[in-house]
Amino acid sequence: MSKERTRGLGRGLSALLNDSDVADSQIETGGNAQALPIEDISANPDQPRRTFNDAELKSLAASIEENGLLQPILVRPSPTGAGYQIVAGERRWRAAQLAQLHEIPVLIRDLTDRETLEIAIVENVQRTDLNPVEEAQGYKQLVDRFEHTQDEIARAVGKSRSHVANMMRLLALPISVLDHLAAGRLSMGHARAIATAPNAAILADNIASQGLSVRQAENLMKASPTKKAPETKSAPASKDADTRALEQDLSHRLGLAVEIDHGKGEAGRVTITYSKLEQLDDVCRRLNAS
Repeated sequence: MSKERTRGLGRGLSALLNDSDVADSQIETGGNAQALPIEDISANPDQPRRTFNDAELKSLAASIEENGLLQPILVRPSPTGAGYQIVAGERRWRAAQLAQLHEIPVLIRDLTDRETLEIAIVENVQRTDLNPVEEAQGYKQLVDRFEHTQDEIARAVGKSRSHVANMMRLLALPISVLDHLAAGRLSMGHARAIATAPNAAILADNIASQGLSVRQAENLMKASPTKKAPETKSAPASKDADTRALEQDLSHRLGLAVEIDHGKGEAGRVTITYSKLEQLDDVCRRLNAS
């Protein structure tokens, strides 16, 4: 099964790069670019990249106005049956709209949802187009939706397994910290410095507002008063794998630390730790929406 998943992930990347090694695979890689009306093309809602720099888009648009769109984008027939959906090249598509092009060159491929997501993640990561949070969320999608291992993902994107693991650990940070990281107000070094702090959200706000360096963030972390977590009757090591997995899943969803303690029988307790009222408000909004 692992070999099949690895081969599938490799096919996605090879289809993007038009690799001759997979010419006989399930993905057809031959054919030339053709022009399509730009209004017939739509963005992929599962695209891992969520943020686009306005200045970079304007610069690219100016280049396109001068020289045209030299590299075609990769699309597939839209799952809705109308037009085409972008697989790779949304940044170029957006810039082409700014340049007021009516048609753009595309490569059309028949790709599944799985192949589309794999290609989008690998292409963006290899071009360093994703911010750390988008990259981590992309890896998590490959793990959760398609059961790829961290080793498989690492080989596909040309990174080490420890890099993939460290990126995915970021998702356990509070939502406010991830917001700072995605916006570039915090670096990966900052995030690593405060990752284990119980008051990480407060530290992140201070680091971002004061423009502290990573070394200063480390010193702030050491000097910050920390509240020792109350001891429980059940040590974390005694929890079964399902409970630990559920804690991790809830933590990822809420962006806050979650602890589950089973009492006797079927009773138990769920503890959600927050560092400021905005995080509590966010949890309340999620519960009300449900």
